[in-house]
Amino acid sequence: MNQLPNSIEARDVAFQLHAYTDARKHEANGPLVIEKGDGIYVEDNNGKRYIEGMAGLWSVAVGFGEKRLVEAAARQMEKLPFYHTFTHKTHGPSVELAEKLVSMAPVPMSKAYFTNSGSEANDTAIKLIWYRSNALGQPERKKIISRMRGYHGVTIASASLTGLPNNHRSFDLPIDRILHTSSPHYRTMKKEGETEEAFAKRCAQELEDLIIAEGPETIAAFFAEPLMGAGGVVVPPKGYWEAVQPILKKYDILFVADEVICGFGRTGNMFGTQTYKLEPDMMTLSKALSSSYMPMSALLVNEKVYGPVADESHKIGLWGHGYTASGHPVAAAVALENLKIIEERDLVGHVRDISPTFLKRLNGLAANPLVVETRGIGLIGAAELAHEAYAGTPGALGAKANAAFQEGGLISRNMLDALAFCPPLIITEQQVNEMFDIAEVGIEAVSKSL
Repeated sequence: MNQLPNSIEARDVAFQLHAYTDARKHEANGPLVIEKGDGIYVEDNNGKRYIEGMAGLWSVAVGFGEKRLVEAAARQMEKLPFYHTFTHKTHGPSVELAEKLVSMAPVPMSKAYFTNSGSEANDTAIKLIWYRSNALGQPERKKIISRMRGYHGVTIASASLTGLPNNHRSFDLPIDRILHTSSPHYRTMKKEGETEEAFAKRCAQELEDLIIAEGPETIAAFFAEPLMGAGGVVVPPKGYWEAVQPILKKYDILFVADEVICGFGRTGNMFGTQTYKLEPDMMTLSKALSSSYMPMSALLVNEKVYGPVADESHKIGLWGHGYTASGHPVAAAVALENLKIIEERDLVGHVRDISPTFLKRLNGLAANPLVVETRGIGLIGAAELAHEAYAGTPGALGAKANAAFQEGGLISRNMLDALAFCPPLIITEQQVNEMFDIAEVGIEAVSKSL
């Protein structure tokens, strides 16, 4: 990329380290500079407009440029720009948001604790789980199970939960006491002749076998997304959750539902927990909680979790955990207004209404021979590509298609060779068709180039 010496592209390369990026490749190619957004669209510094097919990072539920969120932030910034929730201090927005989240939770919850990202919410959940085990006089009950291809964040503990190799390689992860069970991706993990229901039961049996092998008395919790997001939009096979949840109850293992991507309408219900009839003890929330206008996440815990933690904090004299910006008043005010918009405009109902068109067009991508599988629910999906010429270089074909999408005016994300679609919840039927028209042209261009 040709960059003027003082251009924003050149300055970016000179000074900023980017997430999920090949740093040396970034030095050579430079960034795409996004300057503004409006609804489902964003615009770069050259005036080119794109459909944001990933809602930023699975997160801008109400779209870009929502003035009500800007105004909510400005009002709160003028009134109380910052305060904390340490040592018995509080403020109105954090109280109101905690009450709102506990009241709208799909299963009984007792308390909300605020963090700044999904990673921090899951990291805090791990600390709470370990703290609780000690409170119950079960110091050996510290192991936590998550799943291969699951995604739970990038802090040391949450990245250990994440079941993706590139989140572990060269980071000396995962840490001790974090275990992984099989991924519930039917197409790639099934045995010959195995039905979807039989595969789901086998996944559940593998989980139980791991619990027994490690010792049930050592297993504290199981973390899982209702459907896997960053692992490739893996929709659970039929019967999966019906087989898994009784095992957790059998061995008294806490269930943590990671709702960071699924929460607030993405799957066609307010929470993925409702879509798949889950009964978690803890829920982690972020992304669409504030439409990512402000960093905000939350951990919800039920009384089974809160009670022992509260008792232990009283015994010790405090619960020694906290973030400077936990429950930040501006972020909380924005989140509250964002939830009002989602409810007032019935965006969850809108997802249900538009999902048939979304899924029809997603599944239509399979007409191209490069597409070996499509999968999705609600307003989230993926199309997975494969070609013999790229069999030895996972991700290269997906990157090629992703670049073609961007050239055509669509921002997506390839997770290896799976191309994700997760637009803002406000997308219209016409815009869904526009998005998939670009995707079809991009995949066809890649196919012809082979």
